[in-house]
Amino acid sequence: MRIAVVSDIHGNLTAFEAVLADLREMSPDMIFHGGDLADSGSSPTEIVDRIRDLGWPGVVGNTDELLAKPESVKLPPRSPQVKPIWDAIHEMAAATRERLGDARLAWLRGLPRSQRYGALTLVHASPESAWIAPNPEWTDAQFETVYAGLRSPVVVYGHIHRSFVRNVSAMTVVNCGSVSLSLDGDPRSAYLLLDDAVPAIRRVEYDSEKEVKALRGRGFPHAEWLAQTLRAARPQNP
Repeated sequence: MRIAVVSDIHGNLTAFEAVLADLREMSPDMIFHGGDLADSGSSPTEIVDRIRDLGWPGVVGNTDELLAKPESVKLPPRSPQVKPIWDAIHEMAAATRERLGDARLAWLRGLPRSQRYGALTLVHASPESAWIAPNPEWTDAQFETVYAGLRSPVVVYGHIHRSFVRNVSAMTVVNCGSVSLSLDGDPRSAYLLLDDAVPAIRRVEYDSEKEVKALRGRGFPHAEWLAQTLRAARPQNP
């Protein structure tokens, strides 16, 4: 059984089409999405429509919540250091929300927090939150605290845009990485392929400058910040 998990597309149609081409070669039996579908990219409506048409089951991401249920999102206090980032996030979300329209937002609002399929459990970040997730530097004990309650042999999450595979006690914990806005120093898209429960991270090259051109051409707010992040594959300041 071959299962793929594709997460954190962030409205990047160029990257998504490259990943789809790779998926056609890999021919998985099942494909799940890990959330964060639309925000922070040039093509939010196209991505949501494609995912709906493909019929992939998936989970809600933190930016999906920000778009579809902004009243439920309690962001941390805005310190002087992070205020420019949160302000930019809100501006991009407002622009994306306007483009998506009510029907697509309603669909995002209906996404579940987790998916279970055989030995696999998928969440966007953690079982209780789409916003808080472990980093690779966390200890095994910390990973167990977050995910052991799922009682799942394989736990997959996205959110942090840094892919890895880690064995923790009786679990295999996998971060599937991100289709767009990689933050691990590798600008290629990433997704997970599970072949009979054996995980492998696939990296897929795409034309990031095509996405940058689309961001600018569509007048998306903070396009230059997103362009810098796409190119550097590291966190950047707006």
